[in-house]
Amino acid sequence: MDSTYQQILTEAHSRKKSIKAAVKKLKRIKPAKLDQHFAEAHEDVFEEIDCLDCANCCSTTSPIFIMSDIERLSKHLKMKPQEFIETYLKVDTEGDHVLQSSPCAFLGADNYCSVYEHRPRACREYPHTNRKRMHQILNLTERNAQVCPAVYKIISKLENHL
Repeated sequence: MDSTYQQILTEAHSRKKSIKAAVKKLKRIKPAKLDQHFAEAHEDVFEEIDCLDCANCCSTTSPIFIMSDIERLSKHLKMKPQEFIETYLKVDTEGDHVLQSSPCAFLGADNYCSVYEHRPRACREYPHTNRKRMHQILNLTERNAQVCPAVYKIISKLENHL
């Protein structure tokens, strides 16, 4: 991971309580306005941040694999879905299929994803900061601020405008 991104995550960890407070304030904003604020902040932040210089999400966490993800990936890898599950996945405490271990088995040393065109929906949508109905996932967004420098920067940007 690029040292700049590591510094951002260190700051995010040290500001965990203030991030929680900012998210609490964000919850009071009307949903449509909240979506607009997130979309604008997302665009600004991703002009500066390049996921390929970080890949912390792929290195430290696991997406949830829904059955359509499993079927798509197993087909791409020329495996049966059950074989894919047994090889790469486990069931977590919430009953979801997640990776057996981190970093992701499909993450290359260059931070490129070897199954990028076939990756799970959760990976396609990550970090979930440019979607509609952000009010529904603010708790997840708060947690993601500890994993993703971009999410931390987005929350910080919004925090400064509250």
